[in-house]
Amino acid sequence: MRNIIQINHLNKSFGHVKAVQDLSFRVKEGELFAFLGINGAGKSTTINIMCGQLSKDSGNIMIDEHDLDQNINFVKRELGVVFQSSVLDSALSVYDNLESRAALYGITGSDFKKRLAELAKILDFENLLERTVGKLSGGQRRRIDIARALLHKPKILILDEPTTGLDPQTRKILWNVISDFRKNENMTVFLTTHYMEEAAEADYVVILDNGKISAEGTPLELKNLYTKDYITLYNIHEDAIKELGITYEPIQNGYRLSVANTSVATDLIIGHPQLFHDYEITKGKMDDVFLAVTGKTLVGGTEK
Repeated sequence: MRNIIQINHLNKSFGHVKAVQDLSFRVKEGELFAFLGINGAGKSTTINIMCGQLSKDSGNIMIDEHDLDQNINFVKRELGVVFQSSVLDSALSVYDNLESRAALYGITGSDFKKRLAELAKILDFENLLERTVGKLSGGQRRRIDIARALLHKPKILILDEPTTGLDPQTRKILWNVISDFRKNENMTVFLTTHYMEEAAEADYVVILDNGKISAEGTPLELKNLYTKDYITLYNIHEDAIKELGITYEPIQNGYRLSVANTSVATDLIIGHPQLFHDYEITKGKMDDVFLAVTGKTLVGGTEK
């Protein structure tokens, strides 16, 4: 797969604050790319520079093989952006919001109505077109935000914490839609999120801390590098667990053991088969990775 986003040695400071420091990474076409960090880590600064809304101090950005500095208008057409805070006009109807946005890309008349009908069906807002945006629920408004970003059929969809504050059902609907676009149109998705279960589904993850990359890799690579595996044994007496001589913690109906990796777990099972009647092996989670890498937990995008 080719690189559709290439960022090289990007720097941006605000006075004495170095928001982005010598940042370099690649995003492959069709990939779900997760860009993680607490508020203030440099995520939004990077996105605003990519979108042409903020100037950089130095560095180079290539979007779909075009230099951002030399082809800003081309780059803007390649990108669809769903910002953390909605940019819809609350006083206008859903239809009017989307019509005015489409017009900026030269999508008018029957072309607009055709594209609107497609998106309204996919995102299930056909019955909301005449409703004032200010009267929509959070989940409804988010669906319109995504439709706004997809009007011009961008190659890259940037999602800046798109599901924050949404109920699980709405989050699932939105991710199903996004997955369909990736599958059917090979759309690249650039995601920031504080929901680690969303980051765990990514093809590639970059963790940002104080404007620098602290870790990167696939979720599996990061879990293997920064977390342990866990064996959970059920319906067993604690005295038997103690015989293993391994760190453990009691949980409901059993005990959880921490082991370095799956190989160690396998050796334990082979060495003590009488204990392993009802058990499961799980890897650490992305929350554990983030904590190990940054020393912080990601809750609502803030440091804890």
